Amino acid sequence: MEIKYDILVTIIGLIGAILTTIGFLPQMIKVIRTKQTRDISLGMYIIMIIGAVFWLTYGIILSSIPIIFANSVSFVFVLIILIMKIKYH
Repeated sequence: MEIKYDILVTIIGLIGAILTTIGFLPQMIKVIRTKQTRDISLGMYIIMIIGAVFWLTYGIILSSIPIIFANSVSFVFVLIILIMKIKYH
């Protein structure tokens, strides 16, 4: 019974991780296509990248696949947006 519970918790974590991570995808695609970053908050993306690093570190400490996965991908997406913001500002 405990194994099924652990699998269910991991699946719930992965679904949440996938959904919150792909939330950055539309913004990243739009920025790459249009090279327009005027309406994007630099402060928000700096805070998001710092948060992703802390979440990633936390996930590594806990050996939590959903946390590691989500925050590794989020870090890359946010980093791309942040680089584009700095480059095209």
